[in-house]
Amino acid sequence: MTQTDDDFAAYAAARYPVLLRTAVLLGAKVDAAEDAVQSALVRCYRSWRAVRRADNTDAYVYKVLANTIAKSGRRRWHGEIPTEDVTERVGHRGDYAGTIATAVTLRRALAALPVDQRAVLVLRFYADLSERQTAEVLGIAVGTVKSRTSRALAALEGSAVLKGLEDHNA
Repeated sequence: MTQTDDDFAAYAAARYPVLLRTAVLLGAKVDAAEDAVQSALVRCYRSWRAVRRADNTDAYVYKVLANTIAKSGRRRWHGEIPTEDVTERVGHRGDYAGTIATAVTLRRALAALPVDQRAVLVLRFYADLSERQTAEVLGIAVGTVKSRTSRALAALEGSAVLKGLEDHNA
């Protein structure tokens, strides 16, 4: 393996779980999210040196992931390549029922938002991108990011789904 391959492998291994959760938060079902993340990583690998030279590697990868998810609704790719090397998934131990219930509730609240508002919230607050980076990823103006964020947060504030979460945690 070359240094570039090692760098990509380390990046992909470290960021895969976060990218997968981001894809789910962007609205993909878990199996489709896995496919989207893998497809996005393959696309990034093809030009990894250029990706690494970008101002923000994560923002570039998120942009590819967002585009991959958007395109996946239009067509299905059936070019999976079987391999014997399967990445292990790290599981949690213990009772996380409350955490899982909160996560499910938050996903429901996000799913109730329009896609454009959901994407802005996920990229801004989950992926921790700046307004400028979010605008670049989504191909919109910074002002649009601000207005969509404001509208989405207002919608979540009035969400009956989240009201139930507040009542449960009180």
